[in-house]
Amino acid sequence: MAGATESTLVSEDTSETEAVAAGAVGLAAVLFALSLAAMFELVTITDPVAGVPMVALLGGLLVLLGLAVVGFGVGSRLGYVATNPRPTAGLVASGAFALVWFVVGGLVASQTLGLGTAGWVVASLVTGGVGFAVSALPREDIGSTLPAGALAAFAGLVFLTGVIGPSWVWDLGWEQQASFNAEFTIPVLTAFCSLLVGWAAAKAYGGFGARGRHIGAYVLVYLNALTIIAVLFLLVAFTVLKGLPGLFNGLAFGAGAGPEVTLVGVTFSLPLSWPFVMNGVALLNDVNGVLPAIAGTIWLVVGAVLFAVPLGVGAAVFITEYADRGRFTQVVEIATNGLWSTPSIVFGLFGLAFLVPRLGNQKSLLAGMLTLGFMLLPLVVITSRESMLAVPDEYRDASAALGVTKWQTVRSIVLPAALPGIITGIILGVGRIAGETAPILLTMSGSVAPPGSQTVDVVGGFQFSLAPPFVTNPELMQATSALPYQLYSLITAGVGQSSNIGAIDEFRWATALILLVVVLGFYAVGIATRYYFRSKLQHE
Repeated sequence: MAGATESTLVSEDTSETEAVAAGAVGLAAVLFALSLAAMFELVTITDPVAGVPMVALLGGLLVLLGLAVVGFGVGSRLGYVATNPRPTAGLVASGAFALVWFVVGGLVASQTLGLGTAGWVVASLVTGGVGFAVSALPREDIGSTLPAGALAAFAGLVFLTGVIGPSWVWDLGWEQQASFNAEFTIPVLTAFCSLLVGWAAAKAYGGFGARGRHIGAYVLVYLNALTIIAVLFLLVAFTVLKGLPGLFNGLAFGAGAGPEVTLVGVTFSLPLSWPFVMNGVALLNDVNGVLPAIAGTIWLVVGAVLFAVPLGVGAAVFITEYADRGRFTQVVEIATNGLWSTPSIVFGLFGLAFLVPRLGNQKSLLAGMLTLGFMLLPLVVITSRESMLAVPDEYRDASAALGVTKWQTVRSIVLPAALPGIITGIILGVGRIAGETAPILLTMSGSVAPPGSQTVDVVGGFQFSLAPPFVTNPELMQATSALPYQLYSLITAGVGQSSNIGAIDEFRWATALILLVVVLGFYAVGIATRYYFRSKLQHE
């Protein structure tokens, strides 16, 4: 009877403890978000939050979380909470804690206590050994919570006591005069400790054992995934906020506000004047713009796609459907993977040394297209081949059983089924080549300053004749600008605006925003195309 009563009480206490542990996990996530906000200067460590200094708030939360996690472990070990811990936390966790405490001991001994080399080495070995022993020797509930909670509480006390405060600077003493300041160190330490404490609290919430390990791993994975997404949105939002003032500079609406346009012999004025998007860079412009760079970027990507996609898909069809598996296909796989990981400057040098001399010995839009096309080609081959291999062999066998030829099977069965994956690879490749600067610098742009206000007209530049080569296009053979190169020019030479530093800065950020919009536009077109073919395939 006594045992039954104790089990009931433990069960009731466990539900309350799980709620507290879940709250600790949530608080660790909030603390992690605060550290990221401070790292990206959305909030500063000197600003108060609800009247409390940021450093004191972070330190107090770390101490609270550290003590709570240690309390979970001690309560489990004393039997106040029903858990199912393993005999030990494991060698991986023990090694990680040993490394963390090794670093902490060495930093405290060398930087705070001022001990020499021998002193901090001994202190590091002692603290690292204690961290390993505390994690490896006791049960999992103590081994997982005590080192993590103690580290968080220690960091919190360091913040609260002012050992590391808003004015703290650690001079590394290198020749380059490198140093760590509080604006960087405090958020990084807080983020690391919150991850560690959140992992330990998640294990306590799961009752340790297999369930606790799974929940702890999920918490780490989710926090890291959310961090990546948050950083992405922060970068986009930061670019948008910085670029909007320059983007809308000189914007005007109304009858006759825009430039004159002639269509079918009729000339009229546009009701919109958007100088930044409609103008080029010229000395007489009241507001300089990026229209030639926008057109150059779009034609670069279009030309690269038209060059690389047919060749890449054709090569993938041959390797996957016709070539026998052997040394040849293995060499092609190794070569394509190596080419995709090759730095862009190497492709730029290839274009400068091989393409430019064969295309009139001058930099041109066509040379830039082909160079970026060679960059895109390996990814198209890789993704197309993987997408075709993912098509079930039953489709091919069923088609062959009906007497359909090999090419008809590939054209009507394999390629439509693999098309969504192929388009995904093209989208990823376009995202890379659209923002490349080095290949454009070496093969397409002729000067540091973006060339004039002339917009390249590829469609209208085609000229037909009865003599070879029958079709010419001078527009393809001239140097032009592109958004990545123009942004590079703005950063390195201050090109694009007056001597007003503020105006130049606005122009730079507005150009970066336009580049981001163009790249996202290519992504949107690719994603829409992929969903179209995927839905069409599902309905068939």
